[in-house]
Amino acid sequence: MKKIRTLIIEDEVPAREILQSYLKEIPEVEVIGEAQDGFSGIKAITELKPDLIFLDIQMPKLNGFEMLELIEERPEIIFTTAYDQFALKAFELNAVDYLMKPFHKERLAEAVQKAAEKLCKNITNKPPLSEILAKKPENSAPVSRIVVKKSNAINIIPVDKIKYFASEDDYVMIYHADGKALKQQTMKYYEDNLPKEQFVRVHRSFIVKISEIKKIEPYGKENHVAILNSGERIPVSRSGFALLKGELDF
Repeated sequence: MKKIRTLIIEDEVPAREILQSYLKEIPEVEVIGEAQDGFSGIKAITELKPDLIFLDIQMPKLNGFEMLELIEERPEIIFTTAYDQFALKAFELNAVDYLMKPFHKERLAEAVQKAAEKLCKNITNKPPLSEILAKKPENSAPVSRIVVKKSNAINIIPVDKIKYFASEDDYVMIYHADGKALKQQTMKYYEDNLPKEQFVRVHRSFIVKISEIKKIEPYGKENHVAILNSGERIPVSRSGFALLKGELDF
């Protein structure tokens, strides 16, 4: 039987050592590498192309979910974490399993068996990444930063630096203090997940930071346009104008 090529992505050394120890007792598994953060995890997945990854969620630099946004071909995933509030999102990502730390080796072996069955059956019904990322877990906090990959560079954009979002077919262009970045995501996702007190969807194709709006002017018979501090002009729909009236109290 072909061995399951496995990668461990975990920032804590003791946790990596425990996983290595447990996995050595499972003959079907071949551990092909380790990574200690999201950046090195992306590099390792791209280079090694594992069948399965053990992925921690809370890691420095990039967390596990942000890391997954940036990889093109996802292996099977077993999440390992000390926090149960991420379970719903983990399974929305079609994860094989979700192991709560500390876990016993029997529980890990059970998770590996699930992965082996999926790989053996060649189950590839992973939903499109855009569909996964459009979902909002219950009780999730507003987005505070956005991770974008361009060529081999990974940029982290704090929400505080963003001026507005513009729809680009199946992508969203993010205009921020240091330039702009294209992200495979939906406008609906950002409408639902950005801080409500900071951003308003003023048009089906635009979401604007309220503090970036300098003034609003009529444009045509029933339309308006928002003039930003930068001088850029953003169309405002009737529904968007109604939202702005409430937010800006005019």
